[in-house]
Amino acid sequence: MSDTDVIADFNSRMALETEQRRLNAERLRKGVAALLLDSAKGVYFLAEAENETGKRTIAGQLMLTYEWSDWRNGNFWWIQSVYVLKEFRGKRVFKTLFQHVASLAKARRDVCGLRLYMDAHNHGARQTYDRIGFHRTNYEMFEMEFG
Repeated sequence: MSDTDVIADFNSRMALETEQRRLNAERLRKGVAALLLDSAKGVYFLAEAENETGKRTIAGQLMLTYEWSDWRNGNFWWIQSVYVLKEFRGKRVFKTLFQHVASLAKARRDVCGLRLYMDAHNHGARQTYDRIGFHRTNYEMFEMEFG
């Protein structure tokens, strides 16, 4: 819970950077807190880095949510809310977070795969996901928002 504000800030930055979308700060903070209080909703993984003076800072994040697949009799883990501070990009922060999550997933019998989605115009993310072994699927995403 002590990381709620940092996570909410990272999510806000990500939405603005990738989709030019300003999120409601209070709603976002409540959404992050709700997930942190209920592990059935998902989990955040944070990457810390240490600067030259020894001070630790959160450099990046990744959130997992879960989707049951009756076709596969297992859960897909959805990678979401990925954000790495600009000064830490290109320094293996996301790769480290991803490798950790992938190793956890592979160790479990109830996880059948990893999925993620991204804004179609986020070319940097696309290159990263291609490089670590993700591939495009035949599925398209649709959305209907309420409220």
